[in-house]
Amino acid sequence: MSPLHVVLAGGGTAGHTSPLIATAQQLQAQADVEITCVGTPKGLESRVIPEAGLSLELIPPVPLPRRLTPELLAVPGRLVGAVREAGAILRNHSAQVAVGFGGYVSLPVYLAARLAKVPLVLHEGNAVPGLANRIAARFTPYVATTFPDTKLPHAIHLGLPVRAGIATLDRLARRPAGRAAFGLPAQGRVLLVSGGSQGARSLNQATITATDRLLASGISVLHVLGPANLTEATVPRTDPGTGAAYVPVGYVDEMGDAYAAADLMLGRSGAGTVMETAMTGLPVIFVPLPHGNGEQARNATFLIEGGAGMLVADADLDADRLFTEVIGLLDNPERLAAMSAACRRLVPADASAALARLVLDVAQQRG
Repeated sequence: MSPLHVVLAGGGTAGHTSPLIATAQQLQAQADVEITCVGTPKGLESRVIPEAGLSLELIPPVPLPRRLTPELLAVPGRLVGAVREAGAILRNHSAQVAVGFGGYVSLPVYLAARLAKVPLVLHEGNAVPGLANRIAARFTPYVATTFPDTKLPHAIHLGLPVRAGIATLDRLARRPAGRAAFGLPAQGRVLLVSGGSQGARSLNQATITATDRLLASGISVLHVLGPANLTEATVPRTDPGTGAAYVPVGYVDEMGDAYAAADLMLGRSGAGTVMETAMTGLPVIFVPLPHGNGEQARNATFLIEGGAGMLVADADLDADRLFTEVIGLLDNPERLAAMSAACRRLVPADASAALARLVLDVAQQRG
């Protein structure tokens, strides 16, 4: 039998590219497939998708302004050109199904698939759906969501596709290797702080100011600041009395090691962070990004309500609040254990396999 031909579209940020890559890997594991990914030259996908061993073709980005601005007048012309290029990719690769994960690249692919009568499968990563997926969900019956209460037509809740190394991570078994990878003490409590790939100013400032108190309390800190934020004020150090260590790093390639090393995390509530930490059973104090359309706060709602996480508003986070919340949790191992168990209970761990099966079913129906 000849391979099935699948086109995957998504880019701009890790929130779109990471589930795309995880789904592609599951498709390859489940069937004989020819996969072509579609992205834009400006997005993260131009680096991470080829690094994952996947074929990538590029089309022009078509940003959709949220407000009435002069740039809105340029959208129709840009969109027509991008749809034309996306249609050529679908034809050249004999696509039997197109799969979209959102981002600027997705809408042209969605429209090209509709024009070419190629079946379309959507995955929405956030609790509050993006514009491209809100449009496309109206003309496809195949809509998968990360969160159970995402408002989209035809939505089914599958969870977030993540790499197998995260979905199956045993934090306790990997803890010694994870701590060794960062030079953290083998014993004692560890707080992981991460504001995403570029860091987050409010999290960084509060953590830097609170670090001496945390170390004096025997709590080590693995601080992922963002590459541009490593300065003379962020140097590794160890408390001479407790042996707790402060380990600043710009970026972490293997977050599985960071999750395994930690007992608690302080971080933003992007979809990837919310779902990956929940799958691995790592309790989190979420500090949602205060901008955008409120999707970060919504992303964490079901975990907060389920007793699996805590939420602190960005405006309320300072060193004192950080120290109080962290100590309150790390000094209460029974509550941490309950939060960890609630995480796993609330989040599907096999989303990438489930989404891959859906995509293959749709492709095979197309023939």
